[in-house]
Amino acid sequence: MLFVMDVGNSHTVLGLYDGERLSAHWRIWTQNYRTADELRVMLGVLLHQEGTDVKSITGCCISSVVPQLNLALGRVTQLVFGIDALMVEPGVKTGLVLQCDNPKEVGADRIVNAVAAIEEHGGPLILIDFGTATTFDVITAQSEYLGGVIVPGIQISTDALFEKCAKLPRVEVSTPSCVIGRNSVDNIRSGLTYGYADLVDGIVGRVAAEMGTRPKTIATGGMAHIMASVAKRIDVVDPLLTLKGLRAVYRKNERGST
Repeated sequence: MLFVMDVGNSHTVLGLYDGERLSAHWRIWTQNYRTADELRVMLGVLLHQEGTDVKSITGCCISSVVPQLNLALGRVTQLVFGIDALMVEPGVKTGLVLQCDNPKEVGADRIVNAVAAIEEHGGPLILIDFGTATTFDVITAQSEYLGGVIVPGIQISTDALFEKCAKLPRVEVSTPSCVIGRNSVDNIRSGLTYGYADLVDGIVGRVAAEMGTRPKTIATGGMAHIMASVAKRIDVVDPLLTLKGLRAVYRKNERGST
């Protein structure tokens, strides 16, 4: 079995593959400072609840955008599984041709998303990940990673309104029934939901015009379903895209692979 883990700034997504099948997956809060022992206990509880024997796990692949956790992440796979994890970092085989100015700057999560999307859909593609930041990644038909766009995430914008505007409440993001809000909460929901939807449609349109083609647009991340319900330029929602990408990267780097 293969254990995969994507460590993001806000959430960590974990998955367990039994061959081709994703047999279990979890989403937890990322804690920026955890020891290997704390992670070991957490993984042990999650796997025990699924009835999974840790001895059955023979591979592990991890992507992380939280550098201060990387040492503990590498150590915990040795403690729990007795194996060294494959960390998605420069030098790992992905099949991507990185055409951006500094390939080392590209987040590991963005790399594995691109690998998964190419395998499943081919190119050209625009990938949108609604995470702590909202990222757009641009892939050509030749599997070239051209670059992308980064804007503050929806939750960051929500929190900023609450923290910086004394009279505005904290609001849970959801789709309002109409654009014109009749109270402060609906005003904020409308601005966030329809504002980000138009941002998505606008950036996708500009990127498509710059590429001179009509790329397929794939959305992932916690807010993907909400945004896909109002944005016009999202073609596919795949909440498991990153886990699929981690599995694909692991397979490309298995001993004996070419």
